[in-house]
Amino acid sequence: MGKLLYGSMKSEIQMDDRVLAHLQAVFSSKLRRGEGFFLNWKDDPGIGDGQSAAWIGPGIPVFFKYYGSRPIELNRQWLETLTMSANSNGGLQLIDEPTIGLLSPAHNGD
Repeated sequence: MGKLLYGSMKSEIQMDDRVLAHLQAVFSSKLRRGEGFFLNWKDDPGIGDGQSAAWIGPGIPVFFKYYGSRPIELNRQWLETLTMSANSNGGLQLIDEPTIGLLSPAHNGD
């Protein structure tokens, strides 16, 4: 479980390392072009059943803290979906990673 430290107040948002790696890729693409956007996510049930949003902008410090040490292979489909979402008026909606295909007939347990 990693953390996204955001803004001068260093607000901590805890997320899985895999989610953080994908967010980092989307953030870097948007911020490199000087584009701001909202990041929207559903809160962990342990802190309530609400939703949160944060404005991500070029002038606001952001720090990604990973707890694992292994490189994370990025899912291109998920990256594309997250990037399209970040480019929308509603901002980046943090959604679960899509599953990759179905089991092939050779892996159906027969």
